Amino acid sequence: MRLRLGIWYGVVAVVAGTLGLVLPRWWLTIPVVIVGGMGLGYYVAGRALRPLHDVTATARRLSAETFDERIRHDGPDDEIHELAGTFDDMLDRISSAFEAQKRFVANASHELRTPLAVMRTEIDVTTSDPDADIDEYRRMAEVVRGATSRAGDLIEGLLLLARTEIEIARRLTTRVPTDLGECASGAIVSAQRLADELGLAMATSMMPAPVIGDPSLLERLAGNLIENAIRHNVPGGRLWVLAGAHSTAAWMVVGNTGSDVEADAVPTLFEPFTRGGVERVGARGAGLGLSIVRAVVAAHGGTVTAHALPDGGGLEFRVEIPLPPPEGVVGD
Repeated sequence: MRLRLGIWYGVVAVVAGTLGLVLPRWWLTIPVVIVGGMGLGYYVAGRALRPLHDVTATARRLSAETFDERIRHDGPDDEIHELAGTFDDMLDRISSAFEAQKRFVANASHELRTPLAVMRTEIDVTTSDPDADIDEYRRMAEVVRGATSRAGDLIEGLLLLARTEIEIARRLTTRVPTDLGECASGAIVSAQRLADELGLAMATSMMPAPVIGDPSLLERLAGNLIENAIRHNVPGGRLWVLAGAHSTAAWMVVGNTGSDVEADAVPTLFEPFTRGGVERVGARGAGLGLSIVRAVVAAHGGTVTAHALPDGGGLEFRVEIPLPPPEGVVGD
């Protein structure tokens, strides 16, 4: 608004000067009107543009250590105020993402350090023992193999998570007609033996659930949810996998019995390296499974939600992915 006022004063000065040229009796006031109008316009425009200089100065000062700086413009509610507010909001989002990345790197480093420390300790202890026999070396080899397998699973999970997040930006490089239920069925076959070994009862119901997407990623999505339902279960517990479609989306539900989960803790389960409490059965995972689920769902333009079951404990996850457009209709 003030910028427009400054320009208006400049226009007035020009008009006044023009009138002075037309009306000779104004010739003595021409210099005063022109200089005064230009000066006032320059002053008002300068005050109006000052917040823009503040935005520029703040942007130049920003670094990894100064993400807490903000414009916090307290002027009138005009276009400049809106711009400064938008800039501050953008900095808030960037700061949150930056902090999340720092936590992710720190957690990943910690997770990788653990199996490496186990291997180093086992090797040092065994090789420093002059009386170690072949059985001791075989025991060391088994421990090292287990730690190596854990580190390999973690690295594979990190690579898959990175690949999936790239797919989000690309809007999926593989987009073919597939069925969410069929993708889940493949994962169920792989998980059935482990469920049987742990004495878990699995119930399934697969109805048509057509989607457009990457079948390998969707099968991994289903596999991670089913594996999570097995890991976080109780001896003799149950899990269920359902799939179908409604008017706008294909859906899949994976639920399980298990220990009680606080409702406030449910949203954090999708964060990397979150394991959701103590595992009752199954092996300890890397804590990336649900983060990969969230990334795969986002890459397909869908949603994933979770809620704690009130009776007997456990969780239920629901994935929804938009249905393909009707034949003859081209999507985005």
